[in-house]
Amino acid sequence: MVKPLAFKGDKKVKKRKRVADPSDADAPSSSKAQPSTDGTPSSAPLEHDDSWVNAEVASDISGPIVVVLPSDPLTCLACDANGKVFCSEVENSVEGKADTAEPHDVRQVWVASRVAGTESFSLKGHHGKYLSSDKHGLLTASATAISPTESLLMIPVPDNPSTFALQTARDTFLSISESKASAPDVRADAESITYNTTFRIRMQARFKPRHKVAKEEKALQNVSKKELEEMIGRILSDAEVKTLRKARRAGNFHEVSLDMKVKGSHDKYA
Repeated sequence: MVKPLAFKGDKKVKKRKRVADPSDADAPSSSKAQPSTDGTPSSAPLEHDDSWVNAEVASDISGPIVVVLPSDPLTCLACDANGKVFCSEVENSVEGKADTAEPHDVRQVWVASRVAGTESFSLKGHHGKYLSSDKHGLLTASATAISPTESLLMIPVPDNPSTFALQTARDTFLSISESKASAPDVRADAESITYNTTFRIRMQARFKPRHKVAKEEKALQNVSKKELEEMIGRILSDAEVKTLRKARRAGNFHEVSLDMKVKGSHDKYA
């Protein structure tokens, strides 16, 4: 089930916990995560990580994203229920820095998906319609299906890490035009990559492959000595604990733990 977006400052509603009935075979077990016999984490904390991080490469981009624009004050790409695309001011950021931006309005959030058979992406707004550009460079979010006009290629910007130029199927780029008299405007008719076409993609950490791997590795390192001793069935030395933790990270925990169990049983009868 897709978890609804949560924004910074929202009040968290506490849910009542169901008390398990011992006679109910389908009743949920204790909420405390228990280690599995093969040493892999039995819970899935990554699924509940609502923090926002930078997309570093195009392959990172997936799920809910915020397209942060190079404007002052800081703005991001947004759309309303009628499909109008506009620049929306970012309220959640640290000192107005683009690499700390988070959405405060669902209109600022797009769902990025890879277009099948291509390297391009589609961006779907909160109202279920897709971002598209016409031959004049005008952007709308009213398309109900994906075609080349709803496809964007995310091109990493040289010498500016974790930023992208968004290229349309007509080889033009999304760009902002700033005016002191009005809010920034965003179009899709720029012919080359410049500062005004350099965007930052912020995404939910739980969808980022590299972030998932780092979190999983950290979770594997956090297993306690007591948990390891319960798995092996005896008291372990510090060296054995270190070996088991290393095996969990390497993916061969089952073999190493089995060897220790066999060694422990031999020592018992030695």
